[in-house]
Amino acid sequence: MKHHLYMNGQWKEAPRYTPLYSPYSGELVAEVGQAGEAEIEEAIRAAEAAAPVMAAMPAHERAAILDRVVAILERRQEELVRILALEAAKPVKTGRGEIMRTIQTYKFAAMEARRIHGETVPLDAAPGGEGRIAFTMRRPIGVVGAITPFNFPFNLVAHKVGPAIAAGNTVVLKPAGQTPLSSLVLGDIFAEAGLPAGALNIIPGPGAVVGEKLVRDSRVKAITFTGSPAVGIAMRNKAGLKRMTLELGSNSALVIDRTCDMTPELIQRCVLGAFSFSGQVCISIQRILVHEEKAEAFVQQFKAQTEKLVVGDPLDEATDVSALISEKEVRRMEEWVGSAVAQGAVAVTGGKAVHPRLYPPTILTGVPTTEPVSCQEVFGPIVTVGSFSTLDEAIREVNNSRYGLQAGIYTNDIHAAMQAAVEMDVGGVMINDFPTFRVDNMPYGGVKESGFGREGIKYAVEEMTELKLISIKLKP
Repeated sequence: MKHHLYMNGQWKEAPRYTPLYSPYSGELVAEVGQAGEAEIEEAIRAAEAAAPVMAAMPAHERAAILDRVVAILERRQEELVRILALEAAKPVKTGRGEIMRTIQTYKFAAMEARRIHGETVPLDAAPGGEGRIAFTMRRPIGVVGAITPFNFPFNLVAHKVGPAIAAGNTVVLKPAGQTPLSSLVLGDIFAEAGLPAGALNIIPGPGAVVGEKLVRDSRVKAITFTGSPAVGIAMRNKAGLKRMTLELGSNSALVIDRTCDMTPELIQRCVLGAFSFSGQVCISIQRILVHEEKAEAFVQQFKAQTEKLVVGDPLDEATDVSALISEKEVRRMEEWVGSAVAQGAVAVTGGKAVHPRLYPPTILTGVPTTEPVSCQEVFGPIVTVGSFSTLDEAIREVNNSRYGLQAGIYTNDIHAAMQAAVEMDVGGVMINDFPTFRVDNMPYGGVKESGFGREGIKYAVEEMTELKLISIKLKP
């Protein structure tokens, strides 16, 4: 089946179409239109023309559109879960979790649309400010370029489209090449919800063509991007004064302190945080640091629980872990694990591909910190386990990274918890939970090469609006 481009409220034929294959079965799923220069221009023009319409739309109408989107998503949940399984190899039980979060994200967007506000400013606090009243308001920024990844193709799109619409902006959306169907289905959903034509335009295509144009075009006032640090940094260098929100890489660490008991819940959280969606999660646990008194017991229990995971067909209700997004990624897993083992690491479980598209959950110990599986972003089902003797040592190791998205610590010592909260150089510290924790209204983003700016609907709205000051002199 051919899937066209969605521009100005209509489906338009593309100049060319590329085949989309299932990462799990290798079967043809669809043929997807690819935007060229003319189509990108048309999409940006449509978004620019619709910008005044959206800016003038009352908040309650924007909220009502988003409420209707929620209702449609709820009605079509199982259809959307199947799309995730086919184009992303996301197991259906994992996919249902993503769709539930997507629905919640649009609910938050509808809430925020109703409460975007400014504040009064006491000008008379400064000499010369007497006799004036001042207040701020937030105004839509205009056209937002949204560039999204494959791993959460519904929810991460919602984190960009939801706040943009809530704030009264228009959107040109470029989905990931492997997961365009999750975005394209939104064309009809938002149209049914009553979004004006041109307010959402969906144009799959090569990043070097579509992404490049969105970043460089002066009519696009903001870019919100989730992807690799290399691409994000290159975008930032080309964007000039354009507003940018970048959610980039991570190799998130979890510290398990001496005061912690190895409870079944802790072990299960580690398995979930490390191997959910085959570790293809920005805040997947990649490095676990366990106090030396607890390390051996932890590895044994972690291994036993990991080996209970079911690897298989994403459409099978029993499957926990399925194919990686491409065979190339499986080969990369093999290379990185092979390199670590050659340097003395031990594969406690896993460590060898079971199929050209499948890589099993893998636990490594004794990994040198200079190995890619430790110091780079794995984005796969591989986790390293090391030990530490003091909390200072553990925090230094957490911070020994080019990334800084989220980190976690399990501890029963309030002083250790607060030390970690202050000293871990990351955007979010999860105390007595894993770094993979995220709910959709919290501020989410990182430091260092993990990017800058924050998602989470309220915070994304702030990124996608301009703050305007109004000052009134009471007696002219």
